[in-house]
Amino acid sequence: MQSQSLITTPPPLCQTLKMKCDLFRGHWVEEVRGTLLYTNSSCSTIPDSKNCFKNGRTDKDFLNWRWKPNNCELPRFDAKAFLEMVRGKKMGFIGDSVARNHVESLLCLLSPEETPMDIYKDSEDRFRRWYFPRHNFTLMILWTKFLVDGNERMINGTGTSAFDLHLDKVDNAWSDFLPEIDYAIISAGHWFFRVMYLHEGDNLTGCVYCNEPNVTKHDISFAVRMAFRAAFNHVNSCKKCSPGLVTMVRTFAPAHFENGAWNTGGYCNRTSPLNDAKAGLRSFDWEMRNIQVQEIRTAKKKKKQKFGVIDITRAMLMRPDAHPGANWGNKWMKGFNDCVHWCMPGPIDYWNDFLTAVIRKESGLGS
Repeated sequence: MQSQSLITTPPPLCQTLKMKCDLFRGHWVEEVRGTLLYTNSSCSTIPDSKNCFKNGRTDKDFLNWRWKPNNCELPRFDAKAFLEMVRGKKMGFIGDSVARNHVESLLCLLSPEETPMDIYKDSEDRFRRWYFPRHNFTLMILWTKFLVDGNERMINGTGTSAFDLHLDKVDNAWSDFLPEIDYAIISAGHWFFRVMYLHEGDNLTGCVYCNEPNVTKHDISFAVRMAFRAAFNHVNSCKKCSPGLVTMVRTFAPAHFENGAWNTGGYCNRTSPLNDAKAGLRSFDWEMRNIQVQEIRTAKKKKKQKFGVIDITRAMLMRPDAHPGANWGNKWMKGFNDCVHWCMPGPIDYWNDFLTAVIRKESGLGS
């Protein structure tokens, strides 16, 4: 049976508005899938660091769960329909390595329909472009740590892991490309857990994780809020951007280190999801998510550009079982676990189910 087009026959997300459908509130239900949309061997673009089975993971139970929103259903990803929806468009994922993980999932989900041309890769493999010629669709990752301009302080050519952030200047690494993009997916967060000196213009206005005399001390949430505010203000003031630009925030993706941090023996070796009660809404993860949602809602009120939210935080708080953990194949960092990124295939693939729904809504293609 051929897939139906999302444009001509959109699958119903809920039957009536009275059902109060919220795609991002729900729970994971056990469902043994007969066939995955792709496997770790069928998708040739999975990086080794996310290929958990290749790196020794043996349990597969974490694959047998489906996200069930309250009062409605989330349609599974349809590669043919997605590519028709973005035909002739350019989509940019703006963020760090977790944003890259999201792109890697999308590439695998699209691979059964069309294999893209890998048309650009920088020397550090941080900026990438793929082109789908049959659909004239360009997919890109624009790598940025903080969304705003941030430079590491160096001593004798060695990094100090302390950064100067200019909260009134967005990172040109992504902003220079914004005018050519039709869909921008913005995310950030994990790089903010370090010493930061905050600047506006020529003035040092504060710092995070520092102990400097006569300098205002802030927590991480302040720096995150100001960075996202600067990014969304830039989008709204972009005169060269497409009038149809749709900007989305992908909310904070929680890490799940237990019994320590990444460099103090922390691990993530669970094999099944948490239920909502056990997952809770851990205060800091949820605070990060709330900041991002609040700032994009403020930007949306200005009504200069279209904004949407891919709200994955609640769903992913419940998935400590889906990280590479020890199975990430990094021979230079043996003994350290990756509890930040996500195995592929895995629940990260649902981020693209959410992405499809948000694009449809914000582009006026249906609810």
